[in-house]
Amino acid sequence: MKLVVIIAASLTVGTLGVLAQTLPYPTEAKAAYGRVKNFLLTAANKMPDENYGFKASPDVRPFGQLIAHVADSQWTICSIVKGEQKPGDAASKSSKADLVAALKASFDYCDSAYDSLNDATIVQKVMLFQREFSKLSALSLNTSHDNEMYGTISVYMRLKGLVPPSSEKH
Repeated sequence: MKLVVIIAASLTVGTLGVLAQTLPYPTEAKAAYGRVKNFLLTAANKMPDENYGFKASPDVRPFGQLIAHVADSQWTICSIVKGEQKPGDAASKSSKADLVAALKASFDYCDSAYDSLNDATIVQKVMLFQREFSKLSALSLNTSHDNEMYGTISVYMRLKGLVPPSSEKH
């Protein structure tokens, strides 16, 4: 009987130790977002003003509208995670200065959504695009979308003879 009590007590103490540890997901989600954030801001700044109207082909968005799309998408997703409804207005802008400012503002806004992630909030549910997501999943979707758009932006940069930020030698 003593052995059973000792084993049960050991398992309880061990389980409490595991439960007391912080999950890595919030930190990892923010790190992934931070990487693509840096790439997108650097790319937006690196592309010359005169190329903001450049289209890789006639049937696709110009470079500047890719930047606007990232900014407006971030406002949509991050505002839902934060329990707000704040649509972006970058699509109405066309100058490099205005679009870079709109992109930066969207990242500044989203930073607080990622900062709000913790072990308790990552599982809270939000409605996004008529589907229920955890806050962690919604912000992971934002990061995935940012990465997808950065891949497209990188092609535009290469077509203009520029090296995308992720390919620069550091």
